Amino acid sequence: MTSTYSPAYPSYRRTRPPLSSATWLPPGSGPGIAWADRLRAAVWLVPALLVAYAGFRRRWMSDDAYIYVRTVRQVLAGNGPVFNAGERVESSTGTLWQWLLVGAGAAGVDPASAAVFGGLLLTAAGFALAGIGALRTYGGRAAVPLGSLVLLGLPPVWDFATSGLETGLATCWIAGAWLALTARPASLVTAVVIGLGPLVRPDLGLVTVVFLGAQWLLVRPSWRGALAGIGAAGALPAAYEVFRAGYYGHLVPLPAVTKEASRSLWGRGLAYLGDFAHPYLLWVPALFVAAALLPARGTLRGPGGFRGPGGLPRPGAARLVPALAPVVAGLLCWVYVVRVGGDFMHGRMLLPGLLLMLLPVFAVPATRAGALAAVGVGLWAVVCAGWLRIPYGGQIGPAGIADERGVYVRHNADPHPVRHTFAGAPHHLEYARKVRTARHSGAPALLFGKDARVGADSSGVTASYVVLGFNGAVVPLDGAALDPIGLAYPVAAHSERVGRGRVGHDKHLPAAWLAADRGVPGDLPAWTDPAQVSAARRALRCGALAELDAAVRGRLTPGRFLRNVAGAWERTSFRFPTDPVRAERELCG
Repeated sequence: MTSTYSPAYPSYRRTRPPLSSATWLPPGSGPGIAWADRLRAAVWLVPALLVAYAGFRRRWMSDDAYIYVRTVRQVLAGNGPVFNAGERVESSTGTLWQWLLVGAGAAGVDPASAAVFGGLLLTAAGFALAGIGALRTYGGRAAVPLGSLVLLGLPPVWDFATSGLETGLATCWIAGAWLALTARPASLVTAVVIGLGPLVRPDLGLVTVVFLGAQWLLVRPSWRGALAGIGAAGALPAAYEVFRAGYYGHLVPLPAVTKEASRSLWGRGLAYLGDFAHPYLLWVPALFVAAALLPARGTLRGPGGFRGPGGLPRPGAARLVPALAPVVAGLLCWVYVVRVGGDFMHGRMLLPGLLLMLLPVFAVPATRAGALAAVGVGLWAVVCAGWLRIPYGGQIGPAGIADERGVYVRHNADPHPVRHTFAGAPHHLEYARKVRTARHSGAPALLFGKDARVGADSSGVTASYVVLGFNGAVVPLDGAALDPIGLAYPVAAHSERVGRGRVGHDKHLPAAWLAADRGVPGDLPAWTDPAQVSAARRALRCGALAELDAAVRGRLTPGRFLRNVAGAWERTSFRFPTDPVRAERELCG
């Protein structure tokens, strides 16, 4: 027997058998394992292989993933982590995912391929880690898959196993952080892993807080140990937040400003939840899971059993901490998603919360109740995978929620649209041709979508188009790919919302602002009002808009960095009217 000691939690000591690599697998794993152990291994391995297969069969690349790709290309070209050279804008919501793609690109891997297939591998790894964690929670007993079957039956899980977005990384991090929490709660490394949540996605900071609270309940460290654990968890996110505030001048990525992540849209959010839950009859597997969970509650165990420091029994509540923590975190994630109004992609933002709530029952003991529940969920999964579908497949639904993969399959006339050719979308092809023509002309040009082209106040091509990832792919890196929504254009991001558009797409900056910001005075599209352009140009030189311009386009000196940090809160919360005359009156006085 050996005594374990963690520098992160110095008050926590206990005695247990020496750890080996087999600790991370069901007991008995290794050369010459018995058939029972092979079956236990299959409980976590087979779901991982199945989700990898399903994801590969439906591989694709979303337009938002191409936003990541352009930023990666800018970094590799030496322009820094920006969307457009000369304008410090953080267009990537998943910070860690962006830098992983930069690493892949630096190693010679195509960023788009790395995004698609790296996401698939991380999704499969997440399923494997979740299964291993569930087996540990139930003491390594013979088990059957349950929660994994729920996820395997859902088409959105297959779709976002690839997509090029950070969903695969989120799946792997959630499962890995939970496994670390159940296996090594007193480890400094566990605190570091848990602390990565805000860098995976800002909203996953909720999971970080809940998991850190669970770690404290399991370890009960001294106040010095608690401070050390918090420091280990928060060091990297805090350091990046300082960099974000100083470099970009904002406290959050620009898409969070655009989508107004701090505001409440409960009605839309509930509609988004219903759009996910109703078509797949999610209440059916929920009943089976509940039926399996009640008899299994007595078999839950904490890391290392129920013995705590000095060999004394742990408090009863701590026995359930590893099982309750992900459920609480998952519910909070769903509440947050509903509060902000959901998303425009069907099911996507609800998948991390669903995974969290299913972690404790990813596999359950092979009791009669567990086996019957697994059979019931398995039958539902077959029906769901084979026949249950959303009514607007391949389209944008009436609520503005899209079958995003289906849309890009149709637009590209390709069952696996990893490379977007838009062979089925002539309007996108027309826009791409206009960008190429402007680029080959050699003259500075400002394009207002497909509608007009005028002179620009900078060299190269400046083009505004609502499909930002596609725009970033066709506009060269020395040009400026902008969007009227504001995902990568700070002026648009800080404008007020207009009307009731799709979630995340309910801002639209009038063309007068783009002409004033990027155009040549006197050279305007025929359909713009010169008085509006003049008012917008004056407003851009006043007050908070002038400070915003200096923060993101001014030369980054140490003084500018410090001013960006000092003004980040006020700058992030700043909004202005889209009407140029009103904005000029408010900003210039």
